[in-house]
Amino acid sequence: MTVAQNNWLDLELSLDSGIYNKHHVVMVRGEGAHVWDENGREYIDCVGGYGVANVGHGNADVVKAVQDQAAKLMIMPQTLPNDKRAEFLKELTDVLPSELSRVFLCNSGTEAMEAAKKFAITATGGRTRFVSMKRGFSGRTLGALALTWEPKYREPFGSAVDDAHVTFVTYGNVEELRAALTDDVAAVILEPVQGEGGVRPGDAAFIQAARELTREKGALLILDEIQTGFCRTGHFFAMEHFGVVPDGVTLAKAMAGGVPIGAFVMTTEVADRMPKGGHGTTFGGNPLAMAAGVAAIRFMRRERLWEQAAAKGDYFMEKLRAIKSSKIREVRGLGLMIGVELKEKSGPYITALEHDEAVLTLQATPLVVRFLPPLTISYEDIDKVVAAFERVLERVNPREVSAEQVKEEKQTE
Repeated sequence: MTVAQNNWLDLELSLDSGIYNKHHVVMVRGEGAHVWDENGREYIDCVGGYGVANVGHGNADVVKAVQDQAAKLMIMPQTLPNDKRAEFLKELTDVLPSELSRVFLCNSGTEAMEAAKKFAITATGGRTRFVSMKRGFSGRTLGALALTWEPKYREPFGSAVDDAHVTFVTYGNVEELRAALTDDVAAVILEPVQGEGGVRPGDAAFIQAARELTREKGALLILDEIQTGFCRTGHFFAMEHFGVVPDGVTLAKAMAGGVPIGAFVMTTEVADRMPKGGHGTTFGGNPLAMAAGVAAIRFMRRERLWEQAAAKGDYFMEKLRAIKSSKIREVRGLGLMIGVELKEKSGPYITALEHDEAVLTLQATPLVVRFLPPLTISYEDIDKVVAAFERVLERVNPREVSAEQVKEEKQTE
């Protein structure tokens, strides 16, 4: 098929599944914290592939690693050991607590959560109940969806979503958690910072209590670090803020610099209870993703990206809090995972930032503007983003937003 120039948008809209609320723009290039559309317009990217592009778009180390590996070997199933896979496993476990020394490799965050559920069941001798958090987001496949709080994600699929085996508790409420931890619970699953739920950092006392209570009850504590991992929050992993080591952690997003990847990392005790063949994946652990992961993690360590995220995040939030606008209810976050909760719907402001200011941001709940830029973003770009946000807060009247803009505002992960 020959496609007429500048017809990429129409082609994608006509052939795509239709489940996404598409922006009416075609992105063709990225570098660092900037992306460009097909018309050459440059944007500051505070979406970062939903928190994937921590090392920046077009990271030279990752690009070279992918090019070199693609010319050598791209696919090899995990039944056949591979040099690059072994190298990646060593790089990954070196940045994790020593207790988390075993890794199941897959391709995405929701796959990591599916694996976590199965490992939790076998590790606890067949327990099948789970405790998850209100406002939590665990993924969209049927197994992960059962752990996701927002009813709008689960309800279209009815009883196919096995949420009858899940108890949702208020994030931060120790007594609710204690009551939910019955003897048939396999695991408590929580995000150290709730991303989709409004960028809500966890409470150290609650997460530490979750660690103690799960040990008492013989259940696992599983932390979802799919969005918070790999330096995003100012530590290599967000668990370091809270002084806990869980039984397992789900990882994905930024782990390979933009190449699809996922993992469930766990203790030896958890890994050894899964029978041979109890889980698997065709593409998980492929050499291409492994090469990208090695390069990305080495870049993070060499550039000490966690320190950059901590310093830039503090600076970013300080600047946002200095905005004098009655529309802002709260600025919150951890590192460069930042949310601004407004007193009215955030969608019109997200749309105006893109259309008028060439700044890309995300929604997290109807009221929150979420910022997830590459951790390599410059202070100059942070200043530009804050100035742009201040301008749209002053200028935008939500009641004047067009129907087309309303459609574009409904962006979720």
